[in-house]
Amino acid sequence: MEKDFAELNYYEMLDIKPDATALEIRSAYNAALQMYQSDSPVSYSFFSKEERSQILALLEKAYFTLINEIQREKYNNELTRMGIIGVMENDAAVKKGPVNIFDINREKDNAAMRKIHNAELKIEVSQNQRIREIISRQDISGADLKEIRHELGVPIEKIHQETKIRLDYLNHIEADEAKKLPAAVFLKGFVKAYLKSLYIEPADEISARYMSSLTHKY
Repeated sequence: MEKDFAELNYYEMLDIKPDATALEIRSAYNAALQMYQSDSPVSYSFFSKEERSQILALLEKAYFTLINEIQREKYNNELTRMGIIGVMENDAAVKKGPVNIFDINREKDNAAMRKIHNAELKIEVSQNQRIREIISRQDISGADLKEIRHELGVPIEKIHQETKIRLDYLNHIEADEAKKLPAAVFLKGFVKAYLKSLYIEPADEISARYMSSLTHKY
């Protein structure tokens, strides 16, 4: 992966400055997606499918962090604490003003890129032998779900953004922490939404197997 892409900070990944506006963040994200999609000559020549998947997942995590005012401020404070960006740069980003509420978690301006990414996700699910092996099991655990997500290179934050399921619940699902999960009537729906966000089918049947496996453990 080019210059250890995962070690870059989110601003470096998107090639923008710490005081970038929401519009600049979205534009940079769209440009980055086009560069690292599988049909991009640059991406195809220099990166493997696995590397592209990792890069796209990191780009998405960077985007959702920086486009959200609260998450971005927390991230900037951490970069300032580490000495990666200066206090003045952090202040400049804050003075840009809050992100318009219609910009937070909105993806309409990104619809075309999302369709491409989702199409690639469906193909990866259908071709990935490890995933097919996991979903063929009678018992499906939270660890299995987590492995599927990792195989696809999808950050858990993306599932949180798409399904609106609380992030702590998603982590508890993957950790099989039954005592920290909501009632079964809600949990089954959460697992089904989790699976659908990854294009894992049949979601109803697999979520039922997860629930059955969870019940047997406790």
